[in-house]
Amino acid sequence: MIRLYFLVPDFKNTQNIVNELQDYGLDEHHIHIVGKDHERLEKAHLHEAGLAETTDLIPALKRGLLFGGTTGFLAGIVAITFPPAGLVFGGGAVLGLSAAGAGFGAWMSSMIGVSVNDLGVEHFQKQIDQGKYLLLVDVERDLFKPVEELVRSHHPEADIEWVDLKGTSIHYANSMN
Repeated sequence: MIRLYFLVPDFKNTQNIVNELQDYGLDEHHIHIVGKDHERLEKAHLHEAGLAETTDLIPALKRGLLFGGTTGFLAGIVAITFPPAGLVFGGGAVLGLSAAGAGFGAWMSSMIGVSVNDLGVEHFQKQIDQGKYLLLVDVERDLFKPVEELVRSHHPEADIEWVDLKGTSIHYANSMN
């Protein structure tokens, strides 16, 4: 999945880009907008970006599940191998500790992730505060270039950057050549 960031100077062009992307076949749930004027976005029925898009919530949640589950699994193996005095553990201990570790890891890391801004949104925050709009568009890899070219051809005023979302790591690159 690729996330495209389109920094657009005004509301009219933002609406036009959203309409063009929807006409192209993108679902509105893959198009999110960050802007100062929340009421205007709501009145126009545009999908405003939420915490999942503007913070590190989802990547942090994935990391917490992975590391917490792994830690719980290892704790379960240790409990089976070296049981406390008089206790006998079976496979359920491994499963239970893995699930508990994954849940605890996801909970703790999501609490931290929700307080950390998405780097792409943070990169454009000054322009957003000045009244510009930032579109976050999530597309499959095979649609990345066509969508970028569609917007670039009709809206040269939009600044375009993209992020390659690979598992829990994020790689930023400017798409302008």
